[in-house]
Amino acid sequence: MFYEVIRLSPNLPDPYHRLGLIYNEMGDKKRALDFYMIAAHLTPKDASLWKLLVTWSVEQGDTGQARYCLSKAITADPEDINLRFHRASLYVELGDYLKAADSYEQISQLCPDNVKVLQTAAQLYKKCGQSERAVTVLESYLRNYCKEPDLNVVDILASLHMEGNAHHKALEHIEHAQQVYCSGKEMPLCLRTKAGICHIHLGNLVKAEALFNVLRHENLHDHPQLIIQIGDSLMNHGHYESAVEYYMMLVGDDVKNNGCLYLKIAECCCCLGKRLQSIGYFYRALDKLENSVDARLALSSLLLEENKDDEAISVLCPPKESESLFNLNLNAAKPWWLNGKIKLKLSQIYKAKGLLEAFVDVFFPVVRETLFLETIQQKVRPRKKLSKSVLSERIKILDHVRTDTVFHGFRPVASASDLSRASRAKKLLKKKEAKRAAALAAGIEWISDDSEDESPQQAPRELPLPNLIRDAEHHHLIIELCKSLASLKKYWEALEIINLTLKLASNVLSVERNEELRTLGAQIAYTIADPAHGFEYARYIVDQRPYSFSAWNCYYKVMSKLDSRYSKHNKFLHTMRTKHKSCVPLTLIFGHQFTMISQHQAAVREYLEAYKLMPDIPLVNLCAGTALINLALGHRLQNKHQSVAQGLAFLYNNLQLCRYSQEALYNIARAYHHVGLVSLAALNYEKVLTMHESDCPMPNLPNEKPDGLASPKSGYCDLRREAAYNLHLIYKKSGAIDLARQILKD
Repeated sequence: MFYEVIRLSPNLPDPYHRLGLIYNEMGDKKRALDFYMIAAHLTPKDASLWKLLVTWSVEQGDTGQARYCLSKAITADPEDINLRFHRASLYVELGDYLKAADSYEQISQLCPDNVKVLQTAAQLYKKCGQSERAVTVLESYLRNYCKEPDLNVVDILASLHMEGNAHHKALEHIEHAQQVYCSGKEMPLCLRTKAGICHIHLGNLVKAEALFNVLRHENLHDHPQLIIQIGDSLMNHGHYESAVEYYMMLVGDDVKNNGCLYLKIAECCCCLGKRLQSIGYFYRALDKLENSVDARLALSSLLLEENKDDEAISVLCPPKESESLFNLNLNAAKPWWLNGKIKLKLSQIYKAKGLLEAFVDVFFPVVRETLFLETIQQKVRPRKKLSKSVLSERIKILDHVRTDTVFHGFRPVASASDLSRASRAKKLLKKKEAKRAAALAAGIEWISDDSEDESPQQAPRELPLPNLIRDAEHHHLIIELCKSLASLKKYWEALEIINLTLKLASNVLSVERNEELRTLGAQIAYTIADPAHGFEYARYIVDQRPYSFSAWNCYYKVMSKLDSRYSKHNKFLHTMRTKHKSCVPLTLIFGHQFTMISQHQAAVREYLEAYKLMPDIPLVNLCAGTALINLALGHRLQNKHQSVAQGLAFLYNNLQLCRYSQEALYNIARAYHHVGLVSLAALNYEKVLTMHESDCPMPNLPNEKPDGLASPKSGYCDLRREAAYNLHLIYKKSGAIDLARQILKD
C-alpha cells in the first residue's frame, strides 16, 4: 500500500519514512537506509533523521556517505556542537588540517568559553603554515572575551609572535595581560620568562634580568625548560657570560641533563676565549652524546688551536672495536666515524701534518663514494612504468563507492594527494586499455609493458660530502688527494678520481681548476705503464696550448709508450696540422716520425718547413742537418755532396747557436765520422776531449716536479767518454792500435 502511495505522490516524505521503519523492523538495514535517505532529502531540515543516517553510515563503514550526512545534519541543526566536533575529528584523521582548523574555529565561535577548542584551532592553523590566521583568531578572542580570559591563550599568542620575530607585539600582549588580568597578582612564570626573552631581543638586558630574578627563588629543577630558553636567548644575542650562569643552574641534575647542556656551556666558553674550560665541557658532552658529529668537530678544532694534534686525531678516529660494533647492529643508524664531515676534518689534519698515507686512507674512500653516488644520481633514468595491478590498486580509492544503494557517488574519503594520484592512475589505465583495444582491432599482437614484480624505487642515498664539487676548499683537497695518490704510486686510483671529477664538474669548475686536473692526469698518464687512459688529458693540454714546446713534450712522452699506429694519435696529429699550419713542435713531430721509418726526404721537408718558421732554434738546425746527411747516404740521391754540405752547414749553424758547446761540437764530429771524413772527425773529437761540461738540470714537463724524477747519474751531460770511444774506433781502423788503447784508458 505504501508503494502505491509513493507511485501516486512520489514527493511525500512520510511513505518513505514509514517504509524505512518497516524494513528496519524486518531486519533489512540496506533497504531501510535507502528509504531513510530519500525521506531525509525530502525533509532536509529533519536533523534527527540525518543524525540517524550518520550513525548507520559509520556502522556500515561508508565514510563518504557518513561525511555527506554529517554536513547535512550540521546544516539542519547548526547548534549541535557534537556534530561539529565529529566533523572536525574526521578532518584531522584525514590530514586536512586547514578544514579541521576552520571547523574548530566555528565551534569556538559557538562556544566562546571553551578555550581548548580555540587553542586547538590555533595549533592546527600553525601546523598548516597559517600562523597569521592563528594570531588573528587568538587576538579576536582576547578582544571579545576580555573579562577573565585563559592566560594560556596569551602564552600561545606570545609564542606565535616570537616565532615570527615580532617580539614587540608579544611583549605588548604580555604586559597588557599583566595590567588587566594579573593586577595585584603574580604573573605566571612562563609569561614572565617570555617577557624577559622579548626584552633580550629588543636590547633591554636590565629589564630582562629583573624579570628573570624570580627564577632564582623558585625550585629550579621544576622549570628546566624555562632556564634553557633564557640561556639560549642570551647565547644567541652574544651574552655568553650571562648564558653560562643560567646553564650552570642545571648542572648536576643528571636526570634532565642529556649532554646538550654541557654542549651549550662549551660553546659559550669557546666564544669567551676560555678554551681549556670549553674543551673540558666538550668532553663531558661527548660522554653522553658520543654520536654528536658537530661536538666532535668543534672539540677537534679547539684541540688543534691548542697544538694538541694527536688528541684531536683521537677524538675523530673510530673506536678500536668500531667494525664489530657496526656489524653487530646492522639496522642501527650510521655511526659517527663514518660521517663525511668527520672524515673530511681528519683528512685535513693528516694533510697538514704531512701524513700522506693516512690522508689517502681516510679521504680517498669518502671522495670516491661521493663522486660515484653523484654520477649515478645525475644519470637520466626513464620514467618508471607502472603495472596494471599497481594502477588498479590506486584506483580502488575512487571505486570505493557502493552502487547497490539509492544514493551513491559520494566523494571518497582520502587525502588530496591520494585522490590526485588515483585520478592519474585512472587516466593511465584508460590509455592502456585503449592501446590494447586498438592493437587487437588492427590484428597486431599486443605486448604489455606491465611488470607484476616491480620493486619500488629506492630513495637516493645521502652524499657523504654534499658540496664536494662546488666547494673550492673541497676541490683543492681533491687535487691534493690526486697528487698524494700519485706520490704513493696509486696511479689508477688517482686517474679514477680525476675522471669522475671532470665528468661531474666540467661546467662547474673554473678553467684553471679544469686545466690543473687535466694536466695532473697527463702527468700520471706518462708515468703508468699503459698511458692510453691519459691520452685525452695530454691531447687537451696541446689543444689548449698548441704552440707550447713543453705541452707537446708532455703529449709526446705519453705517445712514446703507445703503438706508433695508435689511430687516435695519428688522427689527432693530422687534425692539429690542418688547424695550426705554423706550429713548429707539430712540424718537428712529423719530421721525427718520418725519420723513424727512414723516409729522410720527407723528414727533410718537414724540418726545413720548421726552419722557415724558427731559424734560430738549435733543435731545428740539428734535426735539419742530421736529416740531410742521412738523405745523402741513400742510393737514389744524385747530388750527395751538395746534401752533405747543406747538412754540415746546418750543424755549424747549430754550433754557433749553442755557443760552441761540447754537445754541438760532438754532433759535428759524429757527422764527419758518419760520412767517412775521419780526419775531420778525429780533429773535432779531440776538441771535445779538451772540454768539460757540467751537468744541467733535467727539463720538466708541465706540472712535473724535479723531486718526482729519479736523480740522474753524475756526468750525464759530459760527452767525453762517447767522443773517446768513437775516436778509438777511428784509430783502430787506421791501424794505430796503441793510440786507440791509450784513448780508452784515458
